Amino acid sequence: MNALSIPQPMSRRITGAVLPLTVAALPLSALAAGLPTMEDPSRGAGSGIMQTLQNYGYDIVLLIALLVVASMFVGVCYHAYTRYSEIHTGRATWGQFGLTVAVGAILLVVGIWLLTKATGVL
Repeated sequence: MNALSIPQPMSRRITGAVLPLTVAALPLSALAAGLPTMEDPSRGAGSGIMQTLQNYGYDIVLLIALLVVASMFVGVCYHAYTRYSEIHTGRATWGQFGLTVAVGAILLVVGIWLLTKATGVL
């Protein structure tokens, strides 16, 4: 037996350890081909990297504005529901409920208008 030859049980252990790693790495090269392409921002790709990043920033600001308006809407609905429940316990009247809904609707309209003007600045 040669001094550099690997005994038979050792070569099986090496093959047994390398084969699963090789088989596990094969699908990684196939997954890269199936990735979707990145969508352009709503204002377009732009003429350079800075303009493209600004366009993505604009989309992010619009998303944040949408989240602000959605949270305002949830807040107005919660306050109106609380006022409605107070009617049944006798702590509020229907007039107070109507006033709450009207003021909440005005606040939503003003909030949407302000956020629309703010995003128009960008």
